[in-house]
Amino acid sequence: MARSSAASVDGSELLSLSNSLHGSIKLGEETQTVTIAIEQDGYIAGEVESGPSAITLELLGADGEPIRQIAKYVTGMTRFYLVGPYDNPVLRMTAPRDVRIDYQFILRHLVPVADQVVPKVTYQSPSISRQADLIATGGTSDGFWAAVARNGAPMIEPLDHQNVVMTFLARGLKRNGQIFGAPSSDIEFLEQLGQSDIWFKSFIVPNTTRLSYKIACDVPEFDGDEQARRLALLATLQADPLNPDVWPVNAPDAYNQKSVIELPDAPKQPGMQGTNAPVGSIDSFAFESATLGNQRDITLYRPHGFDPDSPENVLLVLFDAKEYRDEVPTPKILDNLIADGVLPPVSVAFIANPDNAARGHELPANPVFAGVVAGDLMPLIGKKLGVDIPASRTVVAGSSYGGLASVTIALRHPDVFGSVVSMSGSFWWSPKDTPADQNEYVSHQVAITDAKPVRMFLTAGLFETGRMGVAGILESNRHLRDVFLAKGYDVTYREYAGGHDYLVWRGALADGLIHLFGR
Repeated sequence: MARSSAASVDGSELLSLSNSLHGSIKLGEETQTVTIAIEQDGYIAGEVESGPSAITLELLGADGEPIRQIAKYVTGMTRFYLVGPYDNPVLRMTAPRDVRIDYQFILRHLVPVADQVVPKVTYQSPSISRQADLIATGGTSDGFWAAVARNGAPMIEPLDHQNVVMTFLARGLKRNGQIFGAPSSDIEFLEQLGQSDIWFKSFIVPNTTRLSYKIACDVPEFDGDEQARRLALLATLQADPLNPDVWPVNAPDAYNQKSVIELPDAPKQPGMQGTNAPVGSIDSFAFESATLGNQRDITLYRPHGFDPDSPENVLLVLFDAKEYRDEVPTPKILDNLIADGVLPPVSVAFIANPDNAARGHELPANPVFAGVVAGDLMPLIGKKLGVDIPASRTVVAGSSYGGLASVTIALRHPDVFGSVVSMSGSFWWSPKDTPADQNEYVSHQVAITDAKPVRMFLTAGLFETGRMGVAGILESNRHLRDVFLAKGYDVTYREYAGGHDYLVWRGALADGLIHLFGR
């Protein structure tokens, strides 16, 4: 039988955490049993190393019959994880007859029930950790909330020279709290600190982070489908009452505002400062397309002192007109950058969406929409502006689906659009029934077609990651960048410590224009 210094119980080797079992099953023998020195319900974890020889490993019941097969004809390392069904449970190794097996049997964990305690909760935030200890000893949260009233929320605590701990807070919730726009790719739930009135969620983020967010407190809970329950957060979603920094400041109420976080090392956003620059002119016209079967407003911005004959003129074609006039103050940004001599004269054609359904149909790589924009709308814009700007000085730009549209339209019509600014482009998108190995549709199309004379400026947010194994905006933009580089495109790629957020895109748009056309 097995050679070991371990004790023997009824012919079975007794193994505890303090020793390992070395032995062999000799020729003509078939089994070796090992008794684990632990009481019922104890946790057992270990391994058997049998080298090139195959073994079968089983857990025996109190009657000596197998109740669980752990491995069957397995060579090399066999690991096992068990809860003892009775005191001193028995494992049985079985080897093929007429094969000598040398083995080593080792226990890694042997944890009696009495020692199976819940590990102490650790917190990323030092302040939350201290408060947890205080509450556990009968203290109150009064001092904690007094500090929050002085400093505001979220709490920002240094971690290292590159990162901080950012902790979102809410006080005295009844049921739940959710964060929309947190530094992740999903809605995040707040956690209650014990039974206190502190609800929190911490993240480790770069000290260059900039983001906007909202908090939904006590979201209604009901029996419904997942989508309906998810949308219920809109009933209470509003700016964070603990954060005094809101955007826009002139919104009618907190439900129409977002809270803002801009850490001290967040990159400066060109054109957002300054109030005395000469102001450009704005006018609009209606564009009706029989091909698309709809009508939309086109808003034109001309910089102050606009000279239609200047060879320096740049034309920016920008999707999602309302958002890029309201949430991103594009005219103000251009007024400042042009006045400061950072940019040449940049005119803008803001393209509105007839409605959300049209946006979802037209912007994602729609060749018909691309043809209408390039063939019907662009000549009309040139006529309205009184200019004939070459493709080399015409840039098409947008974010999310607008970024996807910008890239695909320029690739279809490089004779019209010579440059692209894509902000958090939705390059995870693919048409229905696309093969799984081609699901990043735009990257695949770029890879299998000849390069076009288009300059690319792509951006993505570090918090725009994928979920459940599916590439998100961050991963798909990185991939598209690499494909463009492999095909020889002039491509620049930047990442921002932010999410899917107009607060980030207002800086990214300026960065892209300066990179492409800056003086």
